[in-house]
Amino acid sequence: MKAADGDMNRKCNIYEMNDNARIEVEAATFRRLLEHLREHVEVQNIDLMILADFCRNCLAKWYRTAAQEKGFEIDYPTAQEIIYGMPYSEWKAKFQKEATPEQLKAMEEIQRHKEAKPEGG
Repeated sequence: MKAADGDMNRKCNIYEMNDNARIEVEAATFRRLLEHLREHVEVQNIDLMILADFCRNCLAKWYRTAAQEKGFEIDYPTAQEIIYGMPYSEWKAKFQKEATPEQLKAMEEIQRHKEAKPEGG
């Protein structure tokens, strides 16, 4: 849905958006995130996990869960293909690098920190 020509430059309070407009903006943002991740294959999943505590596989799991909540059956490999833009095995063969000792150490530290955190904290 596109705004009328006169509305293109109108400043909008996000709270004025109706649900459909908000969903369209969120969907466009998500598509742009996927495009960005597909363009930047040099950013490894482990880097994303270290920096942001999520990766492409997390997005695939969230996508699958959201689809299932809406009544659509989707398996994990299909969700991964939607996120990666190709089968995961193909992406992995083309772009995934061996984790460095530094990356593995950082992930271990994150896991230790998570395990030491009290429930809900």
